[in-house]
Amino acid sequence: MTFFTSRGGLSLRFARELVFYLVLVSISLFVLWTFFGANNNVETWTWDQFLARVEQGVVLKVTVYTDGQIEGKYSANGKEVRDFVAQGPSPTLAPEVYEVPLSRAGVERTYRQKTEPWWSMIVPNLLPILIFVGLWFFLINQMQSSGNKAISFGKNRARLYTAENKTKVTFEDVAGADEAKEELAEIVEFLKQPRRFTELGARIPKGVLLVGPPGTGKTLLSKAVAGEAGVPFFSISGSDFVEMFVGVGASRVRDLFESAKKNAPCIVFIDEIDAVGRQRGAGLGGGHDEREQTLNQLLVEMDGFEPNEGIIILAATNRPDVLDPALLRPGRFDRQVVLDIPDIRGREEILKVHAKGKKLDPSIDYKVLARRTPGFTGADLANTLNEAALLAARKNQKMITMEDCEEAIERVIAGPERKSRIMSEKERELTAYHEAGHALVGHYLPTVDPIHKVSIIPRGQAGGYTLALPLEDKNYATRTELMENIVFLLGGRVAEAIALGEISTGARNDLERATKLVRKMIMEYGMSDELGPMTFGHGHEELVFLGRDISRDRNYSEEVAASIDREMRLLIDQAYKRAEEIITTHREELDRVARALLEKETLEGAEFEALLRGEELPAAKSKEESNLADQGTGDSRDEAGSSSQTKPEPDKTTETEERAQSGEGEEPRD
Repeated sequence: MTFFTSRGGLSLRFARELVFYLVLVSISLFVLWTFFGANNNVETWTWDQFLARVEQGVVLKVTVYTDGQIEGKYSANGKEVRDFVAQGPSPTLAPEVYEVPLSRAGVERTYRQKTEPWWSMIVPNLLPILIFVGLWFFLINQMQSSGNKAISFGKNRARLYTAENKTKVTFEDVAGADEAKEELAEIVEFLKQPRRFTELGARIPKGVLLVGPPGTGKTLLSKAVAGEAGVPFFSISGSDFVEMFVGVGASRVRDLFESAKKNAPCIVFIDEIDAVGRQRGAGLGGGHDEREQTLNQLLVEMDGFEPNEGIIILAATNRPDVLDPALLRPGRFDRQVVLDIPDIRGREEILKVHAKGKKLDPSIDYKVLARRTPGFTGADLANTLNEAALLAARKNQKMITMEDCEEAIERVIAGPERKSRIMSEKERELTAYHEAGHALVGHYLPTVDPIHKVSIIPRGQAGGYTLALPLEDKNYATRTELMENIVFLLGGRVAEAIALGEISTGARNDLERATKLVRKMIMEYGMSDELGPMTFGHGHEELVFLGRDISRDRNYSEEVAASIDREMRLLIDQAYKRAEEIITTHREELDRVARALLEKETLEGAEFEALLRGEELPAAKSKEESNLADQGTGDSRDEAGSSSQTKPEPDKTTETEERAQSGEGEEPRD
């Protein structure tokens, strides 16, 4: 509980609670005093006791009320004077019962009309009401303090950041997104110095939509805006609007914008806006549901009949394709800022940002790490350095070394090494030829990226893996590159068939990716000789989002579908035959690489190249020596390759398999 505000005064919530409990305690004390504390030192006599004491002459003074209540004083032990009360008959009905004994004993007496104090009539009737009201406020206070908003359904749940409690994140903490920072810095500048823009007739954008894959820094960038803006910043998630009760979402939208108007100029950030901004009429439960009411209210508030001056809407989503077109039009979201996968320079900057606060060896080369992490997002890079720090701590090192970073890259891509997994010699031989086939085919395909590492040590769900890293970032892929990538994917399956005369389930992931890539070439990229430059299907790769894609039919005939199947079979057969040619031509090299893998388990890129040149490799360490050197953390390596496609599922690449050529992610071999 916060007792004081930042200005030194009592917080409003604490003041309310203090008053409530003071009133409750006061009422309780009053009731206790009324019923138990008023007459603690007064003796109570019966009528017979009263008459006996009068005859004894100890009664000094009495007051008799019309209802028969007697109050008086008597002498105890002839010295101490005490009070007493008694109850007798009414003096108005039988006055002689009092006059005779009292006059005979010479007792001073007074007769009075019985009058009750005003509060004695009110308190018994008002007390139950006060207790009920007190309990009601107590229950409401308990529900609100425990986070249960059952009484305030329609109130928005946005968190307000002001100058006193703003986030510590600034634009300096965001790297690899220079264009996005420039766009949002302009928004912040407009709020700080609006005259500079309005003098030229410029109008501030009403809304900015941050679009990009998960992990690219959309929420981080919004936190930086909150830290830089210097104006009130409201933050809320799209899922916070809609509840199970009808009308709650629209009410929360209205309440949010009412709060924003009171704090204008301000920024309202809605994270994951696709939860509330999905295209209308697309759900399975009917057209006009609770979510649509919420969206309609949001549309009206953003650009309706009444303008909202000084309120800028900032939103983030990784599913812009499902948003309602009315939400994306100028006047609501004037700008769409795309945060894509960072390039090599962006990755280097991101690594430097996340390296702050970590004890890194001076020999660490950020450029090398950036080159070995193609397809990594900002979140992946942050996780990589964190994994490197954990590895260094596990080995009781005082600093994070380059070796730790290289091992962390492989852990992020393919998972941790599973050296304890027991594999039979037959399975090891099968894995060795499979990975040797990938590496050999990739080496002799001119457009496939250089091989950086081949290993038969299981990682994650992969039985073995081959890492191939691009020399530079790629934004596009030619038909030749895609076809050779398919050949590369089929190299492991072909090597198994030729070298061992048997195929296994280890190539399942290779076949899935090859088939997926062939389908994209034909249906999305227009790379079919028979079908020509045409696309087919309606977003068949999109996620099913509450029925949007379920109701869509294919936009091609059965004849075209048969042609697509034939073309897919043709391209797969061509790739398979080319892989067979390479493996058959270089069969001796395949055996040499497979034997080296069985002996060393892991081959670096330079060692792989040396084997192809016919050179002999140094003898492998024994298992005991290897375990002592590794200390349970995996082999130490001079170079650790990484590929954005080594995870079994899904691929590390953001959009297509053509961005990075291959490492293997295969299902474990049983």
